[in-house]
Parts: sequence; structure tokens; C-alpha cells
Amino acid sequence: MMTVSLLESGEETAWDEYVLENPSGTFFHLSGWKPVIEKAFGHRTYYLVARERGAIQGVLPLTHVKSALFGSSLISNAFCVRGGVVSHTADAETALRQHATALAKSLKVGCIEFRSTTTETTWTVKSGVHANFRRPIEGDDDRNLKAIPRKQRAVLRKAIAAGLRSEIDSDATRLHDIYARSVRRLGTPVFSRRYFQLLKGQFENQADVVTVIASGKPIAAVMNFYFRDEVLPYYGGGLEEARHIGGNDFLYWEVMRRAAERGCRVFDFGRSKIGTGSHDYKRNWGFEPEPLVYEYLPFDKEGIPDLNPLNPKYRLAIELWRRLPLPITKLVGPAIVRGIG
Repeated sequence: MMTVSLLESGEETAWDEYVLENPSGTFFHLSGWKPVIEKAFGHRTYYLVARERGAIQGVLPLTHVKSALFGSSLISNAFCVRGGVVSHTADAETALRQHATALAKSLKVGCIEFRSTTTETTWTVKSGVHANFRRPIEGDDDRNLKAIPRKQRAVLRKAIAAGLRSEIDSDATRLHDIYARSVRRLGTPVFSRRYFQLLKGQFENQADVVTVIASGKPIAAVMNFYFRDEVLPYYGGGLEEARHIGGNDFLYWEVMRRAAERGCRVFDFGRSKIGTGSHDYKRNWGFEPEPLVYEYLPFDKEGIPDLNPLNPKYRLAIELWRRLPLPITKLVGPAIVRGIG
């Protein structure tokens, strides 16, 4: 008989081993996200485990994101680009979906959201919003450099010639300041520094921060995650001056170079919204977009939430946010972004 229960304390290693061994498992399915999300945002998490005769048959990380501004959703996985069911049997997947649906009804959420890539579902699917970018890398710097299109490679070579250098930071202090300035320019609320520190501490051996230095000043930084043989640059940003001297290009090259040295063979450039500058930038690096298809099960008349910053209803708020003083955005931003998930 298939049973579904909550992940218990002490079972995290078994959960993570299952995720690591399953081809559909991702870094964002790891059990370490559970304490990070709970401590950083105060959200209730429900990490579901399907078992048969005591053996794990599937897992599903869920976060209940509840906000007065943005409503209530059950998300797998919140604050992540991937999620959904990881299983190796249809029965386990069915059991986990049924349990998630019953849980959502008991919590009276407006919608369930699975950030998975499957299209074989009876749920509503939403595509054409995000694309992911990833491609193989090699253990040779020259080959990785030549794989970058000529125009982008020229920008990178200028940055290298300008004497930029990179450092590995022991914490997320410099990253957070750079990131806060960067997302304010975009009109996006900033995460708290505590969230970054929690991520760095929780995934100590699977995360680092690369910072670019120009004339003794940090100008760009990114937090990277490592999973199997992949590197995933995740939270990053650059100061205005970084844009003029190729600082951001040098940053991602250094991430790629350092990751190749440690044995990574896949560079996952992450998710970008289709039609944005970030989307075009990653294509300029020679990465081809892989459309992401997310699944939804709505329960109320509001239907599928549209929290995309390209949504016209947020245009005025974004313009106002760009004009706020940086200290105000650092103070108010975390309270807003916690409700977006």
C-alpha cells in the first residue's frame, strides 16, 4: 500500500539521496530549502514523502505562501525555479498529487502551483512566460571561451584585459548590497540579507559567492549552487559601473571557469522571462532557451495568479520602487517579496 506522510526530522538524508538519484530531482527539491524558507519567510512548509513497504517512492516539497497582497498559494517549490513531484512510479505521483490537493483544500488556498516541466497532466499548464538556459561546459578554459559567440567573447576579453579579478566570499554581505542596488534599478523588491546568509549556511558545501573586484571595489557578485555536475548561478547583480566595463560578463565567466575546475560539466544559467533583457543576454552567450511549463490547479474565481512584473497592473508600482532610496527598499522589500514566492 502507498502511504504519504510529512518528512520527519532525521529523514533529510534519505530524502536528499532519493532526489539525487532520481533524474527528475533538482537542487530545488533538496530538503535544505525547508528550514531556510521557514526561518527566512515564516511560511509553513509541507514536505511530502510517498512510501511503499517503507521505501521512498516519491517526494514533493510544498510551501504555503500566504499574503494579503498576493493571495494564498501552495507552491512547489516557493522561491525556486523548479519543483513538483519527484517519483519513479505513477502510483507515487498520483498519491502525492492527491495529498497535495486535499491539503490545499484544507488550507483554503486559491491555487496549487507546481514548477515542474511535465506536460502530461490534467492540471492547467502555463507556458510562454519563462525559459531556462543551460548547456554543457568542458574542463578546458580555451574551449569554453571559444563556445561563447564572437561578439560576446570580445566583451569578455576586454574585461579580462582591464585587470578585473574575482574572489570567493565567506558570506553574502557584499553580494546582498550589490544585489539590492541591482534589483532596485529593475523595480523589484529585494530579499533580506538574512535569507542569503541562511542559504549560504544551509548549503555550505553546495553554494558559494563569487565577487568581481575592479580597482579594489566590488562591482558584481552572484550566489551559485552546485548539484551533481551542474553549477547554477542564482542570485546575482552588478553595479552600474559593472555594465560599462564588462563586469557582469567577467562575473559569469569566472563562475564558469571555477566550476569547470571543480568538475562541473553543465552550466545552468537559470530562468529568465521571455522578452526581457536578461533573456536576450543569455542567448548572446550562446545558450538556447528551453521553455518552462508550470502546472496549476486553481480553486477560486481568481484563477492562476499573474505576479509577472511585466503585468501592466504593476507598472506604476515598479516605477515608484525605482525612485525609492536604497535604505527604504532594503527595509520594506523583504516584507513584500515574502508574499510572492
